[in-house]
Amino acid sequence: MKLNLTEIHKKIGQLMVVGFNGKKVTPEIRKLIREYHVGGIILFGRNIGTPEEVFNLTRELQLEAKNAGHERPLFICIDQENGVVRRLGEGTTIFPGAMLLGATGRSENAYITGLATGRELKALGINWNLAPVADINNNPDNPVIGVRSYGETPELVSDFAKQAMKGMNDAGVMTTLKHFPGHGDTAVDSHLDLPVINHDMERLMNVELKPFIACIEQGADTVMTSHVYFPAIEDQKNVPATLSNKVITGLLRNKIGFDGVVTTDCMEMNAISEGIGTAEGSVQALQAGVDLIMVSHLQTRQYESINAINAAITSGDIEMEVLDGAYERVMQLKDKYLSWADIPFHEQKVSEYLKSAGVGSNLHRAESYEIYKQGISILKNESHLIPIKKDGHDRILVVYPKNNYAMMVEDKRYATFSLGKAVKECYESTEIVEVSNPPTEKEISEVQTMAGEYDIVVVGTLTVQANDAQTKLVNAIYNHNKNVIVIATRSPYDIAYLPDVPVYINTYEFTYPALETAAKAIFGDVNVKGKSPVTIPNKVEV
Repeated sequence: MKLNLTEIHKKIGQLMVVGFNGKKVTPEIRKLIREYHVGGIILFGRNIGTPEEVFNLTRELQLEAKNAGHERPLFICIDQENGVVRRLGEGTTIFPGAMLLGATGRSENAYITGLATGRELKALGINWNLAPVADINNNPDNPVIGVRSYGETPELVSDFAKQAMKGMNDAGVMTTLKHFPGHGDTAVDSHLDLPVINHDMERLMNVELKPFIACIEQGADTVMTSHVYFPAIEDQKNVPATLSNKVITGLLRNKIGFDGVVTTDCMEMNAISEGIGTAEGSVQALQAGVDLIMVSHLQTRQYESINAINAAITSGDIEMEVLDGAYERVMQLKDKYLSWADIPFHEQKVSEYLKSAGVGSNLHRAESYEIYKQGISILKNESHLIPIKKDGHDRILVVYPKNNYAMMVEDKRYATFSLGKAVKECYESTEIVEVSNPPTEKEISEVQTMAGEYDIVVVGTLTVQANDAQTKLVNAIYNHNKNVIVIATRSPYDIAYLPDVPVYINTYEFTYPALETAAKAIFGDVNVKGKSPVTIPNKVEV
């Protein structure tokens, strides 16, 4: 049978999700949409300006697709998990992330946040959110999931992920369960290397897979694969789930029964690009049963992947049945959510439209603030050091390290650490010291000396480890002043390394609303009610 190369070319394009640089449509992305029929776009911080700029960007992208003869609108997706992984900027609402939501103990908060997040995304022209994270954070040393997870049990994660998914769906936004079959029990970041999870199938079915199965039974739109190797499922050594037919087709499709769209995580992550390579990995992902190939950054790799897929189809290495099946699933999802009639091509007052749609609205900020109060957790308050009286008698020192962009998936634009500002807004008699990350021996010595001159020292931490410089800093301060309040602004496990401090608070994220709420809590301006959704290990000797 003679292949229709033009038709194949278009179908391949619809299976691609690509990124580009800039806040306006570039010649490079225009060519991919027009000449290669690429049907999916992923936005990062590099693409995000004001809400008006985002709206105009997505509208222009859709116009390019329409003028190029695309039968259906583009997928336009984003990683808006909230908390530490977010892409939207100023003018939009900052919503709490997964672990803070888990700390509220109320899964309806995941629905409220999902619905509001979905409404803002939809108004901006973003129709697909790469969330929720369905991974279970059952490994305290996990460098890439951590607070992106709702908690450590399959039941909690299942409940919250289902509610988040439902909220976004009710707003008209597609969702993604990630990272199948689970990335929670790893000690390696797949952006950097290939993680391995050695659990047997019984354990995987009873723990890691439960949230995915629960959300699939509720009608999940898409599932994102993990670049993680599971020997219990895939007997060929070091084959990540993304490239494994036994994981994608055998487990996800046949055993679990998911018939929706499967997307890869970015194929430029080191677990793929430094192994089999992005282009060959794209071919093998389709052969494994994946539908959408995500190449988020380099244009050279985007073209290489498209050309490799085309060559594999022409040679018969990828059967037409595989291409057609993926294409049909993608088109069905587009038909369910997308219509040219819903794209606002006509001229309008964008700012008024976005305001009427709730982007950055007072209602969304109020809903978010209420959840922050329910999630911030005071794990320890010995001698009732807090709330601090605001009578002006106490001198307070706030010390914290610079935020050095802890995870590859985080957005550098939001690395600003504003704990000092948050405390000073509550209490004027506050001095602020920002130290290096990690703090130097000189800084530790200087802060130690300063600590004795203040009545109370508030220390912000960013994921401490045994005997690291942050731990040494806190202990040095404590040796000179017993009135120490630690606000752990990322990892909830910091207290295991700081057992002697009298007051310990988890915010689970370094977003300003979280820090502001914690600061208000130490002065008694708000009552916070969070309970840790993860078990804190016993005291770690340092």
